[in-house]
Amino acid sequence: MMDHDDDDDDDDHAVTAEGAIVFNDDDDETSQPAVFSLHTLPTRRFYLTRRGKILQSTTERYLRDDLGYGTMLVPASSSTGGPGGGRKKKSRDTIAGKINELVPWTMDDVSSLWNVLLSTTPSASWHDDVGATNNKIRLAVVDTNALLHHMDVLEYLRDANGGGDDGGNDKHHAIANAIVIPQTALEECRHRSLVMYRRATDLVRSSSSSVDDNSNKSFRRKRCVIVFADVHHVDTQIKPFENSNEVTTTKDADGSSNVTINDENDARLRKVAHYYGRALYDFSENNDDRQRPRAEVVFLSDDVQSRKLAASEQPEEDNGSPLYYATRSMRDHVTLLQREDSTLNLLDMVAQFGGKEDQKQRDGARNYYPPHVASSALSHGLQTNQYYQGVYRSDRDTYAAGYVTVRQGEDRVAVVISGWEDINRAVDGDIVAIELFGVERWLGGPGERGNGKDCVKEEGAKGGENDLSKSSQATGIAADTAEPSVRDTDNIAEEVPVDDEGQLRRPTGRVVGIIRRNFHKNYCGSICTIDAEENDDKDAEEEIHPQDAIAAKHEREHPDGITSTVVFFSIDRRVPPILLRTTQRDRLAGMRILVSMDSWPSNSEYPLGHYVKTLGAAGTKDTETEVLLNEFRIPCEPFPAKVLACLPPFDYKITLEPGRIDLRHLPVLSIDPPGCKDIDDALHCIELPNGNWQVGVHIADVTHYVEAGTAIDLEAANRSTSTYLVNKRLDMLPSLLTTDLCSLKGNVDRFAFTVLWEVTPEAHIVDVEFKKSIIHSIAALTYQQAQSLIDKPDKDCKDDIQAGAVKRLASLSRKFRARRIDAGALTLASPEVKFVLDSESLNPTDVQAYTLYEANALVEEFMLLANVTVAKKILRHYPTLSILRRHPAPNRSMFDGLIQKAKTLGVSIRIDDSKKLADSLDGAGKALKEDPYLDQLLRILSTRCMSPAQYFCSGEYQAKDWHHYGLAAPVYTHFTSPIRRYADVCVHRLLAAAIGVAPLPVFLSSKSHLHDLAANMNRRHRAAQLAGRASVQLHTLIFFAGGEGGDSEGGGAKEEDAYVLDVETSPNSEPSFSVMVPRYGIEGRVRLTKLHGKDDQCLVRDSENHRLGYKDLGTGKLLASVAVFDKVRVRIWVRKSRDRRELVVDLLEPRFLADPAAALQNEQRGGKEKKEAGGGSASKKKKKKQKTKQ
Repeated sequence: MMDHDDDDDDDDHAVTAEGAIVFNDDDDETSQPAVFSLHTLPTRRFYLTRRGKILQSTTERYLRDDLGYGTMLVPASSSTGGPGGGRKKKSRDTIAGKINELVPWTMDDVSSLWNVLLSTTPSASWHDDVGATNNKIRLAVVDTNALLHHMDVLEYLRDANGGGDDGGNDKHHAIANAIVIPQTALEECRHRSLVMYRRATDLVRSSSSSVDDNSNKSFRRKRCVIVFADVHHVDTQIKPFENSNEVTTTKDADGSSNVTINDENDARLRKVAHYYGRALYDFSENNDDRQRPRAEVVFLSDDVQSRKLAASEQPEEDNGSPLYYATRSMRDHVTLLQREDSTLNLLDMVAQFGGKEDQKQRDGARNYYPPHVASSALSHGLQTNQYYQGVYRSDRDTYAAGYVTVRQGEDRVAVVISGWEDINRAVDGDIVAIELFGVERWLGGPGERGNGKDCVKEEGAKGGENDLSKSSQATGIAADTAEPSVRDTDNIAEEVPVDDEGQLRRPTGRVVGIIRRNFHKNYCGSICTIDAEENDDKDAEEEIHPQDAIAAKHEREHPDGITSTVVFFSIDRRVPPILLRTTQRDRLAGMRILVSMDSWPSNSEYPLGHYVKTLGAAGTKDTETEVLLNEFRIPCEPFPAKVLACLPPFDYKITLEPGRIDLRHLPVLSIDPPGCKDIDDALHCIELPNGNWQVGVHIADVTHYVEAGTAIDLEAANRSTSTYLVNKRLDMLPSLLTTDLCSLKGNVDRFAFTVLWEVTPEAHIVDVEFKKSIIHSIAALTYQQAQSLIDKPDKDCKDDIQAGAVKRLASLSRKFRARRIDAGALTLASPEVKFVLDSESLNPTDVQAYTLYEANALVEEFMLLANVTVAKKILRHYPTLSILRRHPAPNRSMFDGLIQKAKTLGVSIRIDDSKKLADSLDGAGKALKEDPYLDQLLRILSTRCMSPAQYFCSGEYQAKDWHHYGLAAPVYTHFTSPIRRYADVCVHRLLAAAIGVAPLPVFLSSKSHLHDLAANMNRRHRAAQLAGRASVQLHTLIFFAGGEGGDSEGGGAKEEDAYVLDVETSPNSEPSFSVMVPRYGIEGRVRLTKLHGKDDQCLVRDSENHRLGYKDLGTGKLLASVAVFDKVRVRIWVRKSRDRRELVVDLLEPRFLADPAAALQNEQRGGKEKKEAGGGSASKKKKKKQKTKQ
């Protein structure tokens, strides 16, 4: 705080009673102080604290008169002049190529500003007559809301060709020749959204790029973005408001508004527009060249009041328009640009905020949702614990149910939010305030809630949400595991005790306010358009797709005759439908597009948004691959130059370094799938003089090249994992490391991190060592090649080094595996398949099951051994800082359904611990040996009853919670795949510090950082799994559709055997059951559409035996039935509807359930033919007998 005298006076400025400097602003508003180049501007304010005290705060700003007309980034040059043609750029050479250095450059006078404006004008040099072109010269000053909500418009840059017939040379490149971002707007943007602030700063950097203009031999910019320091500029200071000393930031009781900080910021932004407008106006008026066009300065703001004040604060021209600068909303400005250039499709990118026109047209402006609590009441409620703050997370499969994590003392609890009114317009990622319901409305346990959809039905869902949920249960690739619970992923309690007896319930509540929106993501999907004629032609009995129903309700034309509202449906089922206002409805139909949310007023059933980008035609492989990468937020951009600069040179040679042990004399070899290029691990096994064996697991030493804290390390930490799709691999690290320097390829030297064991031939470990090493692999074997060595007769292996090593490793792996299984390790299964791809189109031509060899189990066993051994080592040295991997024991309720179904096979499944589960699965396999797939199916379903394993920091959980249930291991970590997993990189650093070869990086000493690191690794790992599964789903769809364009290149429709997984026996449900198709790893729901719906009197539902049957209504005889685990015959095909394609499984056998009428007709026809055949036979016999008598 600083105190100032209140009686100072000065010719150039005066200090008022409020302590603010006011510059003389009579006739010449652009006058600058003649004496001082540096001033101070103190501003005094009073604040009312929570306890009712009044505090004075004085802020002092430095004012300068040398800031000119703003600053922009330009390529560094040896000269100090402004940006222009022929400037020599400074650059530095890196492995990524030349990187131009950028430096700030301030425009000291108006002529410099004018030259910058000309440099962005297409087809005009610095001295050409700009008026001859179709472009007006514009300078746009933006406010905070433009940065927060219209960044897509500000970032817009037309392609060099412009998309027009003339090549686009005379078209707009951006929304203005120059965009001015005042410091006030930039700072407020940073305070409200770091995401948009980073985009704004990237926009500033982009103004340094230029385009070649060989025709004019002049310097041209793609865009120009100027940062203007209005806070410190002497000519953009504002007069203090008369009531600035009043202790208020709200409206008075009579409704009159007092001046707030926002009002002053708005006034400052208008002052910036006034400053530029006045300067360019005077420059144009005082210039001798009367042919020079006048530049238009426009202030872009969606604040209606601010635009009105802007018009009243400046003189008018003869025609009544403002003299110095114009004011427009972003939509009005873009509409003007599109009138000037009809090829510009920019109006779709303008954000929507539900104006008066929209409110009138949206169902009479009725409110669909309760209003949010006012911010003042919200703040008071949070302080008094009436409300709780947290992040809303939607359930994976629906946007109409989710949870909010709140703090309860030191613990965190997940509060269930379900139903449209209770969610109250919150979307995934919003920071919200919630109100807890009374305990009587809390859920009694996890089994009461299911997956969230049932709760929605109970609460009463709006507008087809139930139907959308049903449509999301489409046929697809079977899941490997259950969705991870909140407790598993974030160590958050889902239940809390509600009485002295310890009864547990799940808290429920409702959203009362949105504290911060998460509207900065782009969502992938398609619009659904309605053709009136097509709807009229539809059969009344034909089922209307739920998306069509929603689109029919909300699609409409706007009075402007240009735009229309359409409904966008995201691929991500957590995202509700979004209402877009677009000028290109027909052009976007059938395309995959990116969309951003803008707002969600209470009188709109769904959120409002705007179009961002077109990805491509829906259904094509490349487009759908881009969609799934975007949906799961998989980083797929090329590695930036600063990351590539961290790599060693291409001619880097690997030589022995101090501190490494030389193991190049050992017979090291790797065993991997065919075509593997990122080889993380290698093995060796030799006999020792004492009769024991030495076993080594050698892992690529990635940390030698990825130094902690560098750009490449930060990039790897963000990506966290490599992502494997059917047709491509997205690496965590650049290819120079992934497939070359770190890959343990055959017959080359490589750095490794080695674990060495001395073991007896009976697999008892005698000793273990950890070494940084250099190795030389003698062979890179495939699983099939390694298997051939395992199967090779012993007598032929005496002089075969590779065969001897592999056979010894196989012998040890069998013993290690038997010991693990005896300890309770589970042998589980997953329905994985692999595609055979066409060599040219890369479209699938066949689907095959994975062939597993003993060699697979050999490698797996030693990787598990290394991971367990390393986990124990780092825990001894860093008991609270170790990155470990835990697999929680499954909740019994997750297994209840499988246990009941298994009883129909006469099989008992016990889950008291992993050992009993393993034994019961083994017993089931023996009992079901007549059909081996049933054993595998039980193991697949058991895996699905468990949550996936999670990374965690050892200091966050008690030791009893470190256990890995599936492996029956007390501690476990990931050490063996650092090329493709960042967790392994962290473990390498922990192990290096534990054995004293390298210090522990500082960030690995922070438990809070480790928590964030583990959370990101879990999120990325799960996303990579889901993206991989979605890629398999896409290629499966292409295969059954007969190729990417339905050209019969793939397999087309297929008939296959399937096994029943679940039967819908609820009284009010549609008759259906789900099946697994082993041949293709597909899981789908078979709907018995030929029955007369849920009320068919011939339908028999047996919930106890999980059976659906069909009986003869007259005799009561059961004609056909299906029960869980039955084998049925199905047909798999692709249903196409406009731009939608979905995989469908139809029942073929038993016929009486697939099509009762046809089956009955066939049976009757068969009986009639049999009777006729029998009658004909009797007649023949009678004639033969008569002939014999004769």
